[in-house]
This record gives sequence, C-alpha cells and structure tokens, in this order.
Amino acid sequence: MNIDEGEEEMKYEDYYNTKYKPKSSDLICTFKITPCNKRTAGAVAAESSTGTWSEISTMSEKRMLDLGAKVISIKGNLAKIAYPIELFEKGNMPQIWSSIAGNVFNMKEVKTLRLEWIDWPVDMINSFNGPKFGVQGIRKMLHVPKRPLAGTIIKPKLGLNEIEHAQVAYRAWVGGVDIVKDDENLTHQPFNHFDKRIRETLKQRDYAERITGEKKMYMPNVTAEANEMIKRAKFVKSCGGEYIMVDIITVGWSGLQTLRKADLGLVIHAHRAMHGALTRNKQHGIAMPVIADAARLIGVDQIHIGTAVGKMEETPEDVIALKNRVEGKLGSAKPVFAVCSGGLHPGHVPKLVKMLGNDIIIQCGGGIHGHPRGTKAGATALRQSIDATLKHISLKDYAKNHLELKLALNKWGTI
Repeated sequence: MNIDEGEEEMKYEDYYNTKYKPKSSDLICTFKITPCNKRTAGAVAAESSTGTWSEISTMSEKRMLDLGAKVISIKGNLAKIAYPIELFEKGNMPQIWSSIAGNVFNMKEVKTLRLEWIDWPVDMINSFNGPKFGVQGIRKMLHVPKRPLAGTIIKPKLGLNEIEHAQVAYRAWVGGVDIVKDDENLTHQPFNHFDKRIRETLKQRDYAERITGEKKMYMPNVTAEANEMIKRAKFVKSCGGEYIMVDIITVGWSGLQTLRKADLGLVIHAHRAMHGALTRNKQHGIAMPVIADAARLIGVDQIHIGTAVGKMEETPEDVIALKNRVEGKLGSAKPVFAVCSGGLHPGHVPKLVKMLGNDIIIQCGGGIHGHPRGTKAGATALRQSIDATLKHISLKDYAKNHLELKLALNKWGTI
C-alpha cells in the first residue's frame, strides 16, 4: 500500500458530529484552521484523540468514535472540538498538551493551525493546585490594598556582579518600588552566583524596609533543571525570601508543576520568555490566553500580559483580553496578578491604568534605571506617576512640583 492509497482510506470526516451535545466533563478546544472544513477539522479531532491516517484492525470503529474527539461546530475558520475527559490524565498538564497541541501542528492536512481557546471542565480544573496567593494574597503580603504595584527589573539584565545587583535593587526599593526582579536570563553565571546574589539582595531588601517603612519584595529567577530549581527555591526561602520567578515556557509544564507541587509557600512569578515563538503568528501556534490558563491551573500567582504601550508587539485588545482571562472565572482558581512589562516608563502609567485598571504590576526596567538622575530617582518618578494617576491629576501638572517625574517626562514624554 502506498501513501496515496492510505489517504483514500482516511475517515477524518467521521469525527465531524454537530449533533453531539457536549458533556459538562468535556474539554472543548477552539482551533483556527486553514483550510477549515469537515475533513481538516475532523483530521485535527482524530489525530489529537483516537484516530490515525489509515484503517486499523486493533480497535472497533465504534469505540474509536465514542472515545474520540468530536468536531461540534465550524464557523468560518474556527472549529470547536470536544474531547471526552477520559482521554486525559487528570493533573498531568504535559499529557494534556501532548494530546491537544501535539502532532496536529505538523499535519499536511492543514496549512495553518492555531489553538485559540480552551474551555476547561471543573473536574480537570480541580485536579491542579491553582495559585496559592493570587491577587489578594499578594496585596495582603505587601500591605497595598488598591493601587497598582510598582516594580522594576535589574538592568543591565546580564553583567552586574552580586554586590552591584543588590545595590541597584536597594536604590530602586528606597526610591519607591514594591518589587524588584531578576531578568529572564540571569540565573547562576560566573560573574553573578545565585546563592551570593540572593543573600546580598535580600540583605538590601531588609535595609530598604527599615528605611522606607514599606514592605519590599525580591523575585529571584530560579529557572533551571527541575531538581536544581527546587533546590534554589528552597534556598530563597531559607534566606527569608517570599517570592520566586520562573520562565514558564522554557522550564516546561512538567518543571512548573514540580515547582508548584513542592508547595514552598513562595509567590510564583511567571515570566513568559519565548512565548512569541508560539503566540505571535495569528494564524499558527497557540494563543497566549491558553498558555496563561495552563500556568494558572498549575499555580502561578502572577504572569506577564504585555503592555500595548511599550516595546512589545501585542495590541491593546490582546492585552485587555489576556488581563480579563488571567483574573476571570476559571473554576475555583484564584485570580492571577497581571504584570505589565516591556519598554515602560512613568509617562505610560495613566494610559495603562485607564486601559487595565489598578490590579496590575507596572514593571519599568530601562524606564527606571535610565532616569537622568539614576535608579532611585527613576523609581521615585514611577511612584509619583502612579500617585498622580490615582489622584486624577495630569502628569504634566503633577511634575511641576515633583522633580523626578519632571525629568522622566522630559526624557521620555507621555502618551
């Protein structure tokens, strides 16, 4: 039998069943497919569940179709596919993704394929840990009940030694930021050892808290092989740290689940480095809300959503939709704190707050450290911008009596 003959035997259309009424326990995926018709949508349903390219003798057709995914609707280039929960191992995020977002992305049947949305059944949601803290837990820890949180990333992202890193963090904290974080590619390098960086930076955090009277947080990057990642997270806790950050795409779902299941009592900050390789092409790949859902179910407490006003590619509609998703209803999972980061400066704050509300973490890297008078003044300018916005005073007017903000606006302007 040659390939052409095998293709003639395919019954992908058998997985198209618009008369099927989804069960409450079904996991339902929405795919964007090119071309989108009974055959291509059926191919996605079949190959992501019980089907294959040829007739086989190892299972009855009835059982394959009963247990298989069903295409329940096609509207334009969007197809909804319902998956019986029996296809999945509860609490196993890697297996779920291997099923619904695995080999189907390389099928010749489809020119492009994008996983746009997942409707998760309650039983599946409840099989994961979910966020330990979420929005309200983080606000309680920081004693900041309402305003947007102010944050920064240590810059340059690579190159500082441990002492220099800690000193930059200190200047940012005393200037007014609530949270300081490592960048996504700083872990344990010859010029900056992880253990020493943690000890020195947390020491400076303690000094900053005594001087300012405010609670301050440090988010060290623990991204590594899973066992090493747990070891590093435990070290952070032993030093008095309360936060960790992890690059969720590069450590993978297994690594992230391992970290959350360790249940160390640390806030987990989700950096989405490399997500653009999956999300940026609007016709092919995986939409960011789907990735955010999975991270939230596993149990991250805050996650990057983009800015729409900074250096990243997302539109305002993309960012608003993602913000709504990470804090919206998802079973009993707590809302996740949305992090805005990427090319921000104090002049962006009013538009960010108008667009996204107060439940955001505004992270300025170069927009703090690039201030004409340095990191401390840059941090102060960010807090002044937040204060002005909450008081409904224009930044231009507020800057008349706030030098740090004035200098920031002179350099970067407003939008």
